[in-house]
Formats: sequence, structure tokens, C-alpha cells
Amino acid sequence: MYEMNRGSMSTYFNGLRTRGTQLVAVLLGVFIAFPLVAAAQVGGSAVVFLKIEPDSRASGMGNAGVALADNASAMFWNPAGLAFQTGTEAAITHSAWLPEFNADLFYEYLIAKHHIPGWGTFGAHLTYLFLGEHEGRDAQNNPTGTFRSYDLATGISYGTKVSERFGIGTSVRFIYSNLAPGQVVGSQKTKAGVSTAFDIAGLYRSRKFGMGETMKGQLSFGFNLANMGPKIQYSDNAQSDPIPTNLRFGYAFKMEFDEFNSLTWVTDFNKDLIHYSTGDSTKYEADPFYKAIFSSWQSIKVRTNALADDEAQFETLSIIDQLTIGTGVEYWYNNLFALRAGYFYENPNNGNRKYMTLGAGVRVNIIGIDFSYIYAEQNSPLANTMRFSMLVNFEK
Repeated sequence: MYEMNRGSMSTYFNGLRTRGTQLVAVLLGVFIAFPLVAAAQVGGSAVVFLKIEPDSRASGMGNAGVALADNASAMFWNPAGLAFQTGTEAAITHSAWLPEFNADLFYEYLIAKHHIPGWGTFGAHLTYLFLGEHEGRDAQNNPTGTFRSYDLATGISYGTKVSERFGIGTSVRFIYSNLAPGQVVGSQKTKAGVSTAFDIAGLYRSRKFGMGETMKGQLSFGFNLANMGPKIQYSDNAQSDPIPTNLRFGYAFKMEFDEFNSLTWVTDFNKDLIHYSTGDSTKYEADPFYKAIFSSWQSIKVRTNALADDEAQFETLSIIDQLTIGTGVEYWYNNLFALRAGYFYENPNNGNRKYMTLGAGVRVNIIGIDFSYIYAEQNSPLANTMRFSMLVNFEK
């Protein structure tokens, strides 16, 4: 076991703040990366916008979709889901992000997929998180001009079947994180961070089986090892931060009661694959992703009181404690109207996010509209977050 610090990115932006740079939205972004509700840290990463669940459908089911993955949003949840899809589809999601802070942040997600017979299904995606416009100041508190902060990722995905019931998939993406460009901190000038990442995913989907006179069932299992890639830097020095490599796995169980009514139950488990070690020095450094996907599977000792150093202020998190769990249900009537509900849970010493989700969807001809809502305690930064998605299925 080992004690975890908050990571170099948090220290870096705290330095920016103490030097007078006004970065309210950036600090909110760091808040997402390093939850402080329990004053405990499992590990920090940069560009955490890559983990924001994009589509309103799965977001309405407790942020669970790794084994569902049956539309273009599979590019986020599980690109292996593209293997079971045909036709052409495009979708867009919009969300006012962290509305409780009233900081005019917003999130956009644009995707499209197309099936090529004999080859598989290809997709493209674009993610954009706007973090506001700010006024920079130097160490003497003199204005240095305004700048905009944002995170952007774009890439392609592919899925194909290796057997009738099992598909594999991958995504690759380019990451551009423009948080505080051109600011001077000490002797270092800040710059936009650049990195790349890729996913490896798999999905098994059973045949439909009888569950009574008219009822049928189908079971699916999926996994997605996402955001594997090199660390990202925001200045010219050697300091760098890991990107949020994580493993998502889970199941979906669909019950078709008759030709008009169906109910699907989904559950996702998610673990960050980030590991800090001291190496040959006493300073914590993040392992490279190809090492962290193995070294992160161990118990962790975390600080529960940031102001205390005695042993009583530490808790040990097992591997189970480090998992987040999302579960939910979706009811469809005649493939025209859907109702959704779910619950998301995170250990109190591992971020402490706990909230209910609600959602609904309609399908009219080639157009689909989905909506989701997070119901959480009012002191939660995610409280009252709404997502709206529109999908166009050109196959119909």
C-alpha cells in the first residue's frame, strides 16, 4: 500500500492561483479531477473531460452503457458495440456543465458512424468542454490579457465481429487541452497540453432466449480499456500528468415482454488505472499507462483529513472501494418512447459522488431525442446537470 498525493497538476494550478492568475473555471476543472468532498485522493490525472459520460440515454441510467452500446455513442462506452451495428447514424449532445457554479461552462459531443459491409463499422467523434474566458495577471497583479480555456478531443473508432456473438473495437483520439496559454509562472511559460490515446474493447451478446410464453431475454457483457496514452505537459519543464486511463466493464439484461414492451437493466463498474510511485526518490510520480494498467490493482492508503499527518487520518481503500458503480433501467414502448432511471455510487473516500439519474427519450421516424437529469444534493457540483441529445438514424 502507499499514500497518494494530489498530483502535480493540482500543485501547478495552485501555483498559478497564488501568482494572481484568475482561473476560476480551470480550478473548477481541477475540482472535477480531484474531488475534495472527503479530502481524500486516490490519484490525479489531467484532461478528465475524457471521462464525462456524453450521451443522454446512458446518462439517464446511472451512467451505465458498456454492455448496451447499441448506437453511435458506443464510441465512448464501448467501441466493440459498433461491431453489431449497421447503417449510418449521427448524434450530438449538449450540456451546460456544472450549473451549480453558474460559470457558463458547457460540453458538446458530436459523433457519426457508418457500416461498410465486409469491413465493419467506422465512426468519428469530437468532444469539446468550454471552461470560460479569463483575465490573466502576472506576479505583480498586472493584466496580461484575456484568454479562453477549453479541452478538445477528436478521433476515430472501429468495431468488427470476430464471431457471431463477440465483437472487438478500438478508438484512437488526439487531445488538445488549452487551459491557461501564454501565462508566466516563475520562469516557466504555460502552453496547451497535447497528447494521444487509444481504447481496446470487447462485447459479447447472447442469442435471445425464451422466458415464458411470450417473453424473451438477452444478456450482454462488455469491457472498455480506455484512454491509454502518454502523459500531458502544460509547461516547458519536465513536469507532466497522466491522462485518465480507466477500465469500464459491466452487463446488460434485456427483457422483451411482447412486441411492444421491453425493459433493460444495465450495470457498469469503472476503475481508474492510475498509479503513483516514488521510484528512486521520495517524490511521487505517475507510472506510464502501460505500467499503471497492472500496478494500479492494489490497495491504497488515502488521507481523510488534508490538515493532519497522524496515522488515524488515513483510510485504506481496497480494489472494490476504488470502483465506481452505475446501474439503471430503461423501459421502451413500441420503440417509440422510453423512460429511464438509475443510480451512481462512489466510495466516500474516493470522491464521494452519489446521485440519482432520470431520463426519457422519443423516436419519430429517423429522429431521436434523449434527455437526462442528475438529482443530487445541492452541495454537489453535478446537481441539476441536464444533457440533451439528438440522434439521426439514416437507415430508417
